[in-house]
This record gives sequence, C-alpha cells and structure tokens, in this order.
Amino acid sequence: MKEMFLPLKVSATALEAQKVRLNVIASNVANINSTKTAEGGPYKRKDVVFHSFLFDESSVGVDIPRVVEDQRPPRMVFDPSHPDADASGYVSFPNVNIIEEMANMLAASRAYEANLTLISTYKDMFLKTLDITKV
Repeated sequence: MKEMFLPLKVSATALEAQKVRLNVIASNVANINSTKTAEGGPYKRKDVVFHSFLFDESSVGVDIPRVVEDQRPPRMVFDPSHPDADASGYVSFPNVNIIEEMANMLAASRAYEANLTLISTYKDMFLKTLDITKV
C-alpha cells in the first residue's frame, strides 16, 4: 500500500525543491546591482544543490541540502562616478548574468509544472481506480 503513494511523495518533494530554486533565482535577480553587502563586497550569485534520496519506500524524493555561492569573479564596470568605485574607477558588480537566471527560472518553472501535472494525473488515475472498485 505504501508504494501506491510513492509517486506523490517524490513529486511533492520535487515541488518543494523547485520552489526553493525559484526563490534563490529571484534573490539573484533582485540583487543584480547590489555592489555592497553586509560582508562589504558585491552580492555573490547563489545556486542550489539538489540531492535525490532513496532510503526505503517511505523515504524517497528530492531535497536541497545547501545553497552555495557562485565562485566566479564579480563583473568589473568602469564608472569612476559610482560611490563604490575603486581607485582605478572600477566598480565590482555581482556575478549575476540575467540571461542565465532567466533560463534557470524557465527550467525551474517547467520542472515545477511537470510535477504538478504528475500529481494531477496520478490523482485522476487513483480516483478512477476507486470508481472501478465500487462496482
């Protein structure tokens, strides 16, 4: 009986993981021009690390054990009038690429939709099975 709900568990954990991924992407986009953080430097792009797990039939799915900072260097822009410009007139901007973030957002949205579709289809199949057994 437990195996019957396994696809729902997997999809539910995948939905949660994609929600976290979308929140991280939104944070990256929101901070695309943040040249100063509490640590002092520009905002650093963040990314999620997915982890699939299968311990037994009751513990299966996808999770995000951690969010990591992108180690690529900041974008250097020449703007001597900017308040955060260095002695050479360059400003360190976040290492966020809007095109990359939009592509990631589209992929995460599609994965979220796919898991919602799976849950909906599974629910319909389950209800039809119940109808068949009523006879």
